[in-house]
Amino acid sequence: MVASALSIARNLDPTAGLLPLPAEYAEARWYAAYTSANHEKRVVEQLGVRDVEHFLPVYASVRRWKDRRVELKLPLFPGYVFVRIALRERLRILQIPGVARLVGFCGVPAALPEEEIETLRASLESGMRAEPHPFLTAGRKVRVHNGPLAGLQGILVQRKNRARFVVSVELIQRAMSVEVDEADLAPF
Repeated sequence: MVASALSIARNLDPTAGLLPLPAEYAEARWYAAYTSANHEKRVVEQLGVRDVEHFLPVYASVRRWKDRRVELKLPLFPGYVFVRIALRERLRILQIPGVARLVGFCGVPAALPEEEIETLRASLESGMRAEPHPFLTAGRKVRVHNGPLAGLQGILVQRKNRARFVVSVELIQRAMSVEVDEADLAPF
């Protein structure tokens, strides 16, 4: 009798008898979507069509061809697009052609810190010149105390007698480097 009442309730309400989702599944957070090679811009177009908040950090690269020079906007982190979704909506992202998966551990997508994405966005919007950099784990750790990257921790490297600040996104093991004034840095 109880089993038949439960099956009738499920027919009326498909969520009847199911355990509620954890609170973090309902909260919109930033996730890294891993894409097929060179599909980042196509994925961004589809995210726009589906009204999903997204962020694709790009940098300017000048390429020289036989007869001209062309400035291209290339992904700063090739193979990744950042999306802001509630985890219960992840199927909307995974159905997009070119999206392989959401980056995570043991099959569970891992959220990125909100401050990390906002700092990346603010630094690129401020006109700071960025470029991809190999992911580093060793080196002199520093913290920026002035400018659009204030509060961010990273690694200081020298390149052509200029200070470069390497910002690493641990979850996707990618990094970018930006030119900074050493006066804006403090040891960490």
